[in-house]
This record gives sequence, structure tokens and C-alpha cells, in this order.
Amino acid sequence: MDFQLSDDQRALRSGMRDLLGAVFDRDRMRAAVERGGGVDRGLWRELGAAGFFALRLPEEAGGVGLGLPEAVLLFEEAGRALLPGPLVATHLAAGRVKGAAEGEAVVTVAEGGGRPVADLGGADAVLVGGGAGQGPEALTGEELEAFVAGAVPVRSMDPLTRLHRVEGRSAGAGASEAYPGALRREGALLTAAEQLGSAARTTEMAVQHAGAREQFGSLIGSFQAVKHLCADMLARTEPARSAVYAAAVTGDPVEIAAAKLLADEAAVRNARDCLQIHGGMGFTWEADVHLHLKRAWLRAARWLTAAEAEEVLAADLGPVRPLYSGSAAVG
Repeated sequence: MDFQLSDDQRALRSGMRDLLGAVFDRDRMRAAVERGGGVDRGLWRELGAAGFFALRLPEEAGGVGLGLPEAVLLFEEAGRALLPGPLVATHLAAGRVKGAAEGEAVVTVAEGGGRPVADLGGADAVLVGGGAGQGPEALTGEELEAFVAGAVPVRSMDPLTRLHRVEGRSAGAGASEAYPGALRREGALLTAAEQLGSAARTTEMAVQHAGAREQFGSLIGSFQAVKHLCADMLARTEPARSAVYAAAVTGDPVEIAAAKLLADEAAVRNARDCLQIHGGMGFTWEADVHLHLKRAWLRAARWLTAAEAEEVLAADLGPVRPLYSGSAAVG
């Protein structure tokens, strides 16, 4: 069985990379950092026009008619570019919330469990849990206004993501109650794809810097310690890539949990190693390395945390059986 990307999938990924390079280059990204994040409506509409949000809607509903594997490729590129905003929630809301598919509406999600809501201030709708055994509900209009009225801004570790804590509805719900079933799994997988893109990008940044920076008359990439760091980054990224791509094909909850775990680890640890390779300049505000690290931390706490993913994997193992059940003494 061939698991290589098809020509169409490669073209899709390349096209998204080119688009993001044109509409969200480094200058635009740094401008977003300086203004403290928030959703750029113009950029949102450009993504909508490109089919980013409507990718998986059927063609008869105005969508592109592609599947989860193709969505993963687009979100990988979004993570690579540090694209801000509630991309996952708006993508999942396409076909549920008017205007989401076209990028005319910004949709965020209240995950419950006391977790802050991202980009609530600029949202046109928010997905909340519909109760036990029910699907998510989209709050709009007066319901949204009432929901936002109880929101309190909280400091975000990521300068590109604004956060609010909401008291009351869904604030005390567990994550599994807030968005049950397929929505949660798909949200976790698409977030893992963003983490994968970030991990790959920080690997590239580290290798590029190691090949250009000189210390003691030599390129730092010639030092064994730096080589090992770069090799470790690649060794995290590629297994995470395999896990994310495989989970996109199967849609299996256990594989999605494993993919999220691996992608979170790759994104966070790669950003840390990239920062170390950049040395003192990596700790400065002007460098982009810290932005990848802060976003990776934030994503790791969204949709499916490490502890929740580990519970899914542990449950799949079944009961633990003793290696030896006999009564004879050893010796």
C-alpha cells in the first residue's frame, strides 16, 4: 500500500504555502505581534476564498469536497507560518455557522474545564457543548452577547492569541462534555497538524542558522553538540508526521491521541532546541523562535491535552495482566 502524497495533495500543500507566503509573510506576522494578536478579517476572507474553511464541505454545498488528509496538509502549513486565529474552530464550523465556510464569520470554541477561550472578542459565533449525548451548539446573536458579557481577558503566553476566561455556561464542564465525539477528535488532529508544521519549521530554522553562524572561526553546524540537537529535532518531527498523516487516513480515536501526543512533544521540544541553537539572539523579542515555542505551549493545552491523550491510549490497552500467574516459588 502506497502512503506517499499524491500529486494533487502535493500541489495543494505547495499552493497553500505560496498563498501564506503572499498574504502572511514575516512583516505581516510581526505587525500582528505588535498589535497584540486578534483576527485579521481581510486575511480571514482571503483564506475563505482559497477554500481553507470549506475544504471538506461537499461541492454541492459550495465546498471543495476533499477530506481530512487534505485538511491536515493545509493546517500543517498554517502551523508552519504561525497563522493566528481560531482556524480549527472556524474550519469545523463550516456548514454549521453561516459565513464560516467563506471566511465571513469567525468562529471560536469554548472547550470547558476552565480553559480560556481564544479570540472571543472578535468572534461571530462560539461553539459550546450541547449537553450529554448532544452535538455542539453554536452561539450567535443575543446568546453570544450574553456569553461574551461574562468573559474576562486573561494574559496569553502567545502574543498572537488573545484569551478570555468565561464564568458560567460550560466553564465548569469537562473537555469531553464541551465538544463530544468526532468534533473533538478532528479538532485535536488538526491542532496536531499545526504542531507538526511548527516542528518542521523550527527544524529548518535551526539548520539554517547552524549553517550560517560562526563561532571560534567555524560554523556552529560543525560542532557535534549542535549536530545532535538538529538530528534530534528531525527524529521527533518525522515520527510525528507519520502519526498525524496515518490518523488523518484512519480517523481512529486512539491514533489521533497518539498523533497529538507526538506532535505536541515535537513542537515544544523542537522550539526549545531551536532556541538553544540560536543562542543569545534566540531569546530576543526580534527573533521568531520564541513565537513558535509559545504557540506550541498553547496548542498543547487545546482540544486534547497530554493527560487526556494518555488516558485514551491507556484505555485502549485494556486490563493489565500479570506476567506470571502460577504459585510456584522461583529459585
